[in-house]
Amino acid sequence: MDDLHRHMIDAIPNLRRYARALKGNADAADDLVQDCLSRAMGRLHLFTPGTNMRAWLFSILHNQHVNNIRRSARQPDRQALESIPESAQSSPGQQEARLELQDIGAALDTLPAEQKQVILLIGLEGMRYAEAAEILGVPIGTVMSRLNRGREQLRHLTSGPNSFGLRRVK
Repeated sequence: MDDLHRHMIDAIPNLRRYARALKGNADAADDLVQDCLSRAMGRLHLFTPGTNMRAWLFSILHNQHVNNIRRSARQPDRQALESIPESAQSSPGQQEARLELQDIGAALDTLPAEQKQVILLIGLEGMRYAEAAEILGVPIGTVMSRLNRGREQLRHLTSGPNSFGLRRVK
């Protein structure tokens, strides 16, 4: 197996985690990752050797996600999997950590998409600002601004009592 395919395989767990955070549904996230990898395999000849394979794959995944949102907006008569309540998808966990993650997830879902994407790429995936900027197609300053506004909003939503019913995150 050559290095390009190895780098693609190594990126799958990170792609799945980011897709799950974007979609909120494991099956929809796996479909998104599969679409991403299929597209990447078909366009592997367009990858520039020596550049960041992970960033290239995240760009494909991000663009595929945006295209899916646009497509579903044009076809409102179909019910998206994300619109099915989580309670109908699985039974909730009983651990405190699970509840805190749900609170953070609920707070993330209230953020504008631009802020949520930056927080997920930098906070969850540990990417550098330059990588996130490349993936999202925006300047680094925009990434820093979105990250700052998103973090501030998350702090506000997860500290103290508020109208979202979120528990205090430690």
